[in-house]
Amino acid sequence: MYLNDPITALKGIGEKTAALYHKLNIFTINDLIRHYPRDYEEWRDIVKVGELRANQVHAIRAVVISAPQTVHIRKNMTITTLRVRDDSGACDITYFNMPYIKNNFQPGKQYIFRGRVMLKNNRITLDQPKIVSPHEFVRNVNRLSPIYPTTKGLTIAAITKAVRAAIDALELTGDYIPESMRMKYGLPDLKTARSGIHFPADRAAMLACRKRIVFEEFLFFIVSVLFLKDMATQEINDAPMMRIDACQDFIGKLPYKLTNAQKKVWAQIEEDLCSTHLMNRLVQGDVGSGKTIVAVLAMFMCVMNHHQAAFMAPTEVLARQHYESILKLVEDYGLPFKPVLLTGSLTAKGKRRAKESIILGTCNVIVGTQALLQDDVDFYDLRLVITDEQHRFGVKQRETFAQKGIQPHVLVMSATPIPRTLALILYGDLDISVMDELPADRLPIKNCVVNTDFRKKAYEFIAKEVAAGRQAYVICPMVEAGEELMGDQPVLENVIEYTEKLRKVLPDTVRVEYLHGQMNPKAKNYVMEEYAAHHIDVLVSTTVIEVGINVPNATVMLVENAERFGLAQLHQLRGRVGRGREQSYCIFITTSSQNDTLERLQVLNKSNDGFFISSEDMRLRGPGDLFGIRQSGQFQFRLGDIYQDAAILQEAQSCASALYDAYVHHQAAADETDEYHGFWKYYEENVNANVDFINI
Repeated sequence: MYLNDPITALKGIGEKTAALYHKLNIFTINDLIRHYPRDYEEWRDIVKVGELRANQVHAIRAVVISAPQTVHIRKNMTITTLRVRDDSGACDITYFNMPYIKNNFQPGKQYIFRGRVMLKNNRITLDQPKIVSPHEFVRNVNRLSPIYPTTKGLTIAAITKAVRAAIDALELTGDYIPESMRMKYGLPDLKTARSGIHFPADRAAMLACRKRIVFEEFLFFIVSVLFLKDMATQEINDAPMMRIDACQDFIGKLPYKLTNAQKKVWAQIEEDLCSTHLMNRLVQGDVGSGKTIVAVLAMFMCVMNHHQAAFMAPTEVLARQHYESILKLVEDYGLPFKPVLLTGSLTAKGKRRAKESIILGTCNVIVGTQALLQDDVDFYDLRLVITDEQHRFGVKQRETFAQKGIQPHVLVMSATPIPRTLALILYGDLDISVMDELPADRLPIKNCVVNTDFRKKAYEFIAKEVAAGRQAYVICPMVEAGEELMGDQPVLENVIEYTEKLRKVLPDTVRVEYLHGQMNPKAKNYVMEEYAAHHIDVLVSTTVIEVGINVPNATVMLVENAERFGLAQLHQLRGRVGRGREQSYCIFITTSSQNDTLERLQVLNKSNDGFFISSEDMRLRGPGDLFGIRQSGQFQFRLGDIYQDAAILQEAQSCASALYDAYVHHQAAADETDEYHGFWKYYEENVNANVDFINI
């Protein structure tokens, strides 16, 4: 069996089951092997009934003391209960919609039960416990069992079986990380890591395998950054721009004063555009710090120098909003912009007209999505490309423009505040500008961190804001209900069921819809357009909403299972509100009572400063967060997390520098006897050739 074989190559996976795997972006054996556990279940020793604690998963050995009873609560709902005892006390066992289960028990006989402990009417109850044989318990106790991301119809057990079969069938020989590097950084070999991340012998083995995989994710990324950096330093600007007095005149006409941070960043961009080398600059700043007006100034200078400028947005909705904003600038200030919009949803006639105006030069500002990179889009005189962090200007984008005979200045806008020590590594190919100052008239968002008891008040508050003409977001960590979580994990809220719940608890006049990443692009675009037009009052979404839409009328952000997200990501989500003149609010609901988790979330309660929050995120992450916190923004590695794994990131940078130095100065890629040859051969065949710099 080979890594590139389809998932159907595994016995027992037909087309119907494969379609479920496809929903998880698993198409090949390699995809399956890289579908890493999001957590592990650790079986602990059997405890006495008297030692059971609510909201924990425990195993007990107890005798059935009453015959199971099944009661029909309502249509399609039955509850089967029985009572069990050991020498320390008694408790109830409850099963839902499993009337047949009563045939598995005999009063007076002893069983091992394992399940979540609940407190109901002051009585300890085990909900839906698994009946475990003594042999199975001995085999699993103190071992880590993988808990995978799932989708409806596909269980964790099924994925576990498939992963084990794939690993057993694969010949994972050889290793592309040189042995000297593995020894230096304490990394297991490839075969050990690939198997051990799924089925570790213990926690220490799991952490070692995880480090290896995270290390190589970072390593390939940083090597790609080093290539980009070399490319950038060699790019000569053959047409330096002239400084334009009209830019200062425009600044003077604005109804507000630029902050000192905006003035500083604009001066850096202006100097870049006039330089003999092409600009490759990142402008990093919080939502609301005023990055957009700096981008407009760059486009103004480009246009006044008789060139074209392009602005690439991550979604069609945001591209249209930028386009409309530029039209308003033309109307309000008489800017010499002749904008055109190019997105995938335009009619064939609309696309043809847009492309004609771009190549003929009758437009000088082009706003669009990735559609701007299509082969049949040719430019008259493109000299500036502005992108946001979701469109990192990577290898393929550069090649696309180079093939069109274009080498533009590049300005990347990022609302993801990252500590400078990490930013210098992750954005090593770019000059970095920081906007760490917010306009004085911006209202700070009011925040609160609460437990689930606050939900009723939160819903009432949302209804109140909607009644006042405002809108709200609700964020859930899951798209739909999958298999119930195992281990000491709370049940995660999902978008589909939460939407139905809100439709029931909120007034009938409140329009509630959902949005998630598994929807097709047309459907996602429609929902975002409807929300932006205020045809939707409450939008229930996954983190797909953190970029791609600007709705100043939204004043409430409610985040469920807030403990499942990193602080930096929660801050990004919070940036969806507070964009208008009205006071905005963010409600973080957590199911955790752990002191360290609550301390971490309280950072959001105390501060709206993204750079402070990202530094605290890096400081406060602990070993228990390795799989529990979701990340976001541009750096969506499969397993690595730039905050949790900052130390590994720095080690990977050292390794990447050594490998790259060998490549440049010693031709390690060409010399088969060189110890680094295997790494470069793998990189050329599997990384550089197949991915665009990110999500490797």
